[in-house]
Parts: sequence; C-alpha cells; structure tokens
Amino acid sequence: MIYPIPSGTRDVLPDETREVRAITDTLRGMFERNGYGEVYTPALEYESVLARGDMAEAQPAYRVFDETGAALVLRSDMTVPIARVVATRYPTAETPLRFCYFAHCYRGVRPQRGQPRELLQAGIELIGAPAPEGTAEALSVLCHALDATGLKDYRVGLGDASLFPALMAAIGVPEEQRPGLLEALARRDFVELGHRLAAAGLEGEAAELLLSLPQRRGGPEVLTGANAQVEEAAAGLRMVRDLLEPGVAKRIIFDLGLVRSIGYYTGAVFEVYDPALGAPIGGGGRYDDLLARFGRPLPAVGFALGIDRLHIALTGEERGTGALLAQPAGEQIA
Repeated sequence: MIYPIPSGTRDVLPDETREVRAITDTLRGMFERNGYGEVYTPALEYESVLARGDMAEAQPAYRVFDETGAALVLRSDMTVPIARVVATRYPTAETPLRFCYFAHCYRGVRPQRGQPRELLQAGIELIGAPAPEGTAEALSVLCHALDATGLKDYRVGLGDASLFPALMAAIGVPEEQRPGLLEALARRDFVELGHRLAAAGLEGEAAELLLSLPQRRGGPEVLTGANAQVEEAAAGLRMVRDLLEPGVAKRIIFDLGLVRSIGYYTGAVFEVYDPALGAPIGGGGRYDDLLARFGRPLPAVGFALGIDRLHIALTGEERGTGALLAQPAGEQIA
C-alpha cells in the first residue's frame, strides 16, 4: 500500500537530514558572526500582508480561512514577513537592522514541471543600509557563507532590476506590453523576447538595444554603453564591485539581462550559479520600496539560498558531476 504525499513535497530521511543540518549550522554560524540575528515568523500570514510584496511569480501554495473569515496563506517567502516585523516590532529602532532566517516557504507551482511547493530557505535581510555599501555587505556575507559550506565553483551574477524597465520607458514601449517582455527576460527566453518586441511594434535600433543588451554578460567591460540608463545602472554596479574584497569580487559576473520575477526588487539584483546544478542556488537584491508599504520607509537588501539546491550542488562538486537534478530555469529562489 502506497500512501501519497502532496505534489511538490517530499520526505527527507535521516542521512540527508544530517547533511542538511550540517549545511544550515554552518550558514547560521557565518550569519551570526556577521551580526545577523535569527528570527522566525509564523508559517501563516494574512493574505493581504503578503499581497504587499507584489509576488506574481511566488504565489502562495495553500489558502485557508480563520474563524472570522479572513484569508490566511502559508508564507511564500520570508522577505515580506520580515518587512512586516520591522514595521510593527521595530518602528523606531536605529538602523541598520540585521536579520537571518531558516524557514520553509510554500509556493504555488505547476506540478507537471516537477517544481517543489515546499522550500527550505536560508537568508539574510539588511534593513536601513543604502546602496552601494549595503549591497556590498550582502554580497560579502553571501560569498563568505557559501565558502564556509565548502562550495568551490560558484559564481554570482550581478545586475540591476531597474535597467530594463527604465530602457522600456525611455524608448516608449507601451505599458501594457512591458510585463510580457519582463516575463520573457526573467525566463531567459530571448526568442520569445524578440517575438514580443515585434508584437509591440518595436524595430530598428530600439528593438536591437532591448534584445542585445540583456545578453551582455561577463567582466567590467560589459558595463560600457552609450545609453544614459545603461550608464546610470553601470555606475551603480561599479561602485558595488569597488567595495568588495578581492576574494568576493572574483566571484562576480556582471549580467545586464538579470531580472528577478518577484516585483519588489528595485536596484541591484544577484543570483548564485554553480556548474553542478542547472538552476540558480539562490538570489536576492535591493528592495528599497517594500518597507514603505508597511509604514516605515527604509532601504533594504537581502538574499535567500535554497538549501536543497545548495545540498545538490555540494554533492555534485564532490562527485565531479554537473547539472544534477536540475530544476526548471524559470523558477527563482527569492
């Protein structure tokens, strides 16, 4: 007799649990040494609270109703709940505030793609630290934490979430066409991006810029460009890199096409890649407008790592294999 479990979930047995616990203990120690205090928020949040995060690509997996009829959902990320905590529990506290977390999140997915509904995430949130210094600190903590776990071959893609929207506005892309273009870009589907540009009536230099710029990826040389929006974003990314110590800076790959599908990101964004896994291990970025939605305007930056993905990448590096159990590239860890 086989008793099924909900799609997108799985049982974790003792051997794997011990390995995962070793990873989380290492990360926790590194976060705490950098001054990040661990918080835990309720698994259930009011749906109206999570809706402030504008997370079209991180929809809650499960919805229930309390005794008053209010809609509750299992949290789909930890950034929005921590923003709520800052606004309600730290309304006048001196900044910056540093938090870390280890928590399960739950997301609505299409089961036929084999995506998980339940995600164990580890991450930090740095509240009240503006760019570029706050961004540089988050990237440094990220790399030091990954180094501590023993991951060796990873790289961090660094881009600017505001670049492509600014370009679309400057070129005059109709507003109703912009979400579809961003969706194609988030999936790295440049064929679809080209089709959508054509459907929007864009051609010539404008279409070429919007199609070619997101494919620029590499060292500092990719940050050169004549367009004013490109130069503004590039200047911010250069300032971040200049603040990084050499061991962290060498991990950085500039990626002008990097966007995050979760809507609260406003500036620098980043993702972690490793050749042993065919999908990002984690990512994050700046969300300088989110705290204002909860009543305390503060700049902020953070990241989340998918512990299962990190575990697979570490195992793959040890075995010398690549792209083990790769997840669909479109799914992001917020």
